[in-house]
Amino acid sequence: IKGINKDKLYEFLRNMEFNRLLSQAISFYGENTGELIKEKENVKKLQKVDTSNYKNILNETNLDKLIKKLDEKTIISVDCETSALNPIDAELIGVSFSYDINEAYYIPVGHKNVKSLSREFVIKKIKKILEDPSIKKIGQNIKYDFMIFKKYGINIEPIEDTMLLSYTLDAGNNRHNMDTLSEIHLGHKTISYKEIVGSGKKQLNFSEVNLKDATKYAAEDADVTLRLYNVLKDRVDNEKLNKIYEVFEKPMVKLLSKLEMNGIKIDDEYLKKLSRKFEERLIKKEKEIYKLSGKKFNIGSPKQLGEIIYNDLKIAKLKKTKKGSLATSAKILEDLALTGHKFPKLVLEWRQDSKLKSTYTDALQDHINKNTKRVHTSFLLAATNTGRLASSDPNLQNIPIKSADGKEIRKAFIADKGNMLISADYNQIEMRILADMADVKELKKAFKNNEDIHSLTASQVFDVPINKINEDLRRKAKAINFGIIYGITQYGLAKQISVSNHEAQDFINQYFKKFPEIKDYMNSTIKFCRKNGYVNNIFGRRIHLRSINDKNFSVRSFQERAAINAPIQGSAADIIRLAMIEIDKITEKEKKISARMLLQIHDELVFESSIKDQKNNEKLIKKVMTSVSSSEHHMFSIPLEVSVNSGYNWGEAH
Repeated sequence: IKGINKDKLYEFLRNMEFNRLLSQAISFYGENTGELIKEKENVKKLQKVDTSNYKNILNETNLDKLIKKLDEKTIISVDCETSALNPIDAELIGVSFSYDINEAYYIPVGHKNVKSLSREFVIKKIKKILEDPSIKKIGQNIKYDFMIFKKYGINIEPIEDTMLLSYTLDAGNNRHNMDTLSEIHLGHKTISYKEIVGSGKKQLNFSEVNLKDATKYAAEDADVTLRLYNVLKDRVDNEKLNKIYEVFEKPMVKLLSKLEMNGIKIDDEYLKKLSRKFEERLIKKEKEIYKLSGKKFNIGSPKQLGEIIYNDLKIAKLKKTKKGSLATSAKILEDLALTGHKFPKLVLEWRQDSKLKSTYTDALQDHINKNTKRVHTSFLLAATNTGRLASSDPNLQNIPIKSADGKEIRKAFIADKGNMLISADYNQIEMRILADMADVKELKKAFKNNEDIHSLTASQVFDVPINKINEDLRRKAKAINFGIIYGITQYGLAKQISVSNHEAQDFINQYFKKFPEIKDYMNSTIKFCRKNGYVNNIFGRRIHLRSINDKNFSVRSFQERAAINAPIQGSAADIIRLAMIEIDKITEKEKKISARMLLQIHDELVFESSIKDQKNNEKLIKKVMTSVSSSEHHMFSIPLEVSVNSGYNWGEAH
C-alpha cells in the first residue's frame, strides 16, 4: 500500500492490542520515524556503537580474565543465545556480557563445528557472577534469560530489564523490543535475528550460525542493552516512575517465570473428542448453508460468500469494502441476521465453530510439551498499553468465558492426580475501581452494603423500584454499566440492548444524571489527557494516548474512549499484580500457601493444589486478593470481592 500513514496505522494496532499485526506491519514498513525524531537531540550526545571491539571467549584463560573484570563491576549486561525461542525446550548455545560501552564478549558453548569450552564448565564458572548480590545484571526481556539460567541451576539476581524500563516510561508510545529501542534511544540499527539465522526453510538453528556472525550479533545485544539501561534508568528516576518499575514490573519477572515453567496439564484425549464434536457441527452447518444457498461453495472465502449474499440470495443491498470487495464482515452478517434471515446466522455460527476448532481444540494439542505433558504459555509483560498481561504460544486469555463452548474447552485443562484446580476471580473489579476513582457515592454505598450493582443502576436509570427490577432491565443496566467504562456510544448501546439510538441516548443521559461523578471523571480525564498526552492509573502507571488531539474525529473519539477506560483497566491489572506478588511471597517465604500458581487470565488466577490442602489454600488466596485493597500503594474506599471455586478441571473451577 503506497502513501500509508505509519503513525496512524501503528497507533491503531497498538491501541487495539493487535500485537502480531503490529509486528508484521513494522517488519514490512519499518519503524515510525516520528518515534525516532523525539530522541534525536539526545542521541547526538551518545557515543556511537562500535562493534570492532567485540570478542569471543574460547579458552579458560580468557574466560577467567573476563570473569575477573565482571567481578569488579556493579552493573553488567547479559544475554543468552539458545537453540529455540521457547525457553522450556531451549538449550543454551552461548552467553554474552558487557560491562562498558563498545566492550562486549560472547562465550559460545553449543555451536556446531566450533571448538569451545563446554556448557557445563562455563555454567560453573559464571554462576558466581550471575548470583552475586552486589552486581546488577541487566537484560532485555530478562524473563527469558532468567528461565534459561534456571534450567542450568543458576538463580540470576539482582536483575534489571530495559524492556520493562521502556514499558514503564512509554506504554502506548512505542514498542519495547531491542531493535525499536535502539533506533529510538541510541540512533543505532541493530543486527536483526533474521539477518543471522535467515527465514523459512533455510532458517538456521543458532547453533549452526558461524562464530564470527554469532559473536557480532550476541555481543551487540549485550552492548546495546547496557547502553539502553543507562538512558532509560535515568529517565525513570527523573520522571519519578520508580514505584511502577520496582513494585509492579520487576517482581513479575521471576513470578511469571515460575508460572510458565509450571504450565498446566491438558487432557489431550478429551480435546480430540471435543475437536470431533466441533467437526460434526461444522459439517451439519455446512449442509444447511449449502441447502439455503442452493450450491456448494467455500464458506471461508469472503468473495464467494459475498456473491451468495448479494447476487444469488439477494438478502441485502450491495455493500462493498473500501477496497471494492463485497462486504461480509461479522458486523454485516450480524445486522443481516437481525432481519430474521437464517443464512447469515448460520454463517456466523460456522465461523465461530471453525475458530473454536482451529484455534483451541486443534492448536492446543500441538502446544502440549512432549516432556512435561503440559501446556506452557508465555506471559508477555510489555504487550498491552495498560499494564494488562498478554499470553501467547498458546494464547489462553482469549478462550470464551461465558459461552457453553468456552466452558467445554476449559474442561480440557486438568489437575494432576490427587490435586484440584482453584480459580480465584475478582468480582466487578472495574466497576469498583470506577466508583473509587470517580468517588461515586451511590455506587460506593452499594458496594459497601454488598448490593446488586446492576439492579441499583436499573432502578436509577429506568426509575423503577429496586424490588420491581426484572431480568431484562437488569441485563440492560449491566450493559450500560460496562459500556460506560469503555466509553460506549449511543449507537453501540442501542445495538447491544436492542433499542433505538434515541432511547439509548436517553439511558446514557439518565445514567449521568443519577451518577454525575462519573461524567465529571470522564471529562476531567479527557482534559488531563489532552494536555499531557497520557493518563495515570490509581497507582501512577502512565498510559500514553498520542492521538488524543488528532484532527480526525473518529481517531480522536477512539482515543477519548481509551483515555476513559485505560486508568480503570490499568488499575485492575496492577491490583492483580499486587495480589500475585503477595501470594508468591507467602508461598515461597512463609510457606503458608501450598498451591502452585499456574495462570493469570485478566481478573482471574488459577492454582493447582493438593485435595488435602484445597480448602485452606482457597481461604488464604481469597484473603490475600481482597486485602490488596488496603495496600500501602493505594487505600481503596470500597472492598474488593473475590469468588473462589475448585474443580478437577478449569471448567468446573471457573
